[in-house]
Amino acid sequence: MFELENLLMTAFITLGYLLGTVPTGLLVARVRGVDIRRSGSGNIGATNVLRSVGPLAALVVLLVDPLKGVIAVGLPALLGIDPWIISATAIATVLGNTFNIFLGFRGGKGIATSLGVFLVIDPFVTFLAVVLFAVTVLLSRFVSLASLIAVTAGPLMLLARMDVDPNVLGAAPRLTTAFAIAALAYFSHRDNIVRLRRGEEHRIGERRAHRSDDRAAVSQPPPD
Repeated sequence: MFELENLLMTAFITLGYLLGTVPTGLLVARVRGVDIRRSGSGNIGATNVLRSVGPLAALVVLLVDPLKGVIAVGLPALLGIDPWIISATAIATVLGNTFNIFLGFRGGKGIATSLGVFLVIDPFVTFLAVVLFAVTVLLSRFVSLASLIAVTAGPLMLLARMDVDPNVLGAAPRLTTAFAIAALAYFSHRDNIVRLRRGEEHRIGERRAHRSDDRAAVSQPPPD
């Protein structure tokens, strides 16, 4: 029984990571004849796809990247697999998106994929986080700031729910997943955080200037 559980855990974690590595932004941009790693910031996430390719391509990324998370976590959830295995699978999926082994351990920032995995794990908290994200984008036009606020709110809202009902099903694995996803998001947004503090972060809808940091991104694209 123990060996079967280990086998299932390995299988789902591997599947989750591999699903996470599907480079949606790179593939969508390539269809339009654009190497997204050499355009704009060099990131393969939806924000850079929006700026470099257009809204339709960005919409495809926004739809497919969460789907990767839904599939990876939804399968073990439907099979009634142990919540800790589901948590590990969720984290592995986001890791695959952010540290893509097929792209030299570079990739997206994992926000859309995190949305997908947490949509399965806790739809209510996910809905509230999406609302916070949307409101922040509308007020500030900073996608990075909105992403950080959303992932920060996730574990805090879970803690609040646990205060109300400490017996929430799978509370500990969910909380672990939420904190891990938040930590990964802060790590992948470390350059954005610096720019936000300096007042240099790019707002959505603005045209990106041809700056030296963008040229540097061409030769060594940062993770998105």
